[in-house]
Amino acid sequence: MKEIAIIGSTASGKTGLSLEIAHKTNSIILSLDSLSIYKEINVASAKPTKDERGDIIHFGIDEVLPNQEFDVIQFINCYKRAKEFAMQNNKNLIIVGGTGFYLKSLIEGISIGVDFKVKLDSNIGEVYDLLYELDADHMSKIQRNDKYRIEKAYAIYKKTDLTPSVYFKENPKIPIAKDLKLFEILWEKEALKKRIYHRTSQMMDDGIIDEVIYLEKKYTRRPNSMASIGILETLEFLDGKLNKKQLKEKIAQNTIKLAKRQNTFNKGQFNNKTSNIITNLNSDIIKYF
Repeated sequence: MKEIAIIGSTASGKTGLSLEIAHKTNSIILSLDSLSIYKEINVASAKPTKDERGDIIHFGIDEVLPNQEFDVIQFINCYKRAKEFAMQNNKNLIIVGGTGFYLKSLIEGISIGVDFKVKLDSNIGEVYDLLYELDADHMSKIQRNDKYRIEKAYAIYKKTDLTPSVYFKENPKIPIAKDLKLFEILWEKEALKKRIYHRTSQMMDDGIIDEVIYLEKKYTRRPNSMASIGILETLEFLDGKLNKKQLKEKIAQNTIKLAKRQNTFNKGQFNNKTSNIITNLNSDIIKYF
């Protein structure tokens, strides 16, 4: 069994490429997308439709409801289920998506043993300052507004009485997907922008406004999933803060910013990868199999 990951920014063509490769290589697919895991969020997530998926088995799509939590631990469990299925059915495994943090955790492993849910005693800025005084080496790698990682560091400190640096030294990460081969789709900046605008137009045509109206009515605005790009801007439209033209522009611009962050993350975090334009990457991947 071979397993690969196809990475790249949002709207780079990862989904289409993964389906094409899966058909040619007897593969199943594990989605690496933090929005596609939610049932009923179909347009905003741009997840492949059931018709597009065809007979290719997918994991990591429609795993939980929009008001349920999904974290890196659940993703790793999802990966283990996908890999077990692939091995039992003589399939290869393709991991595809833009959530680089999940992929990084899969490759490097995570330190298990601490309940990372802990109530903050102060606001996030004060907690960051406290932790920075105790462990500047660890906290200097975390942005001051990175709520998830600050809460994780705080939970380690509160539950173990150890600074994060000491905890991770005593509980080293064990790689989960050691032999994963990475392939990255590259696009020129302006070409990617055009793709993002096109996809945003498609989302509008596919009914993102109706989808968000339905989601808000059923789940309210409280779940974390309701703060995602596409959904958040549509809620502003429903509040009368944007017209349709402004809605499309704001979704596109926020998606462009996301793509930039994803490309920066991939460049800084994943060194051992094959990067190419999508047409050439197709043949690169086929040769690997």
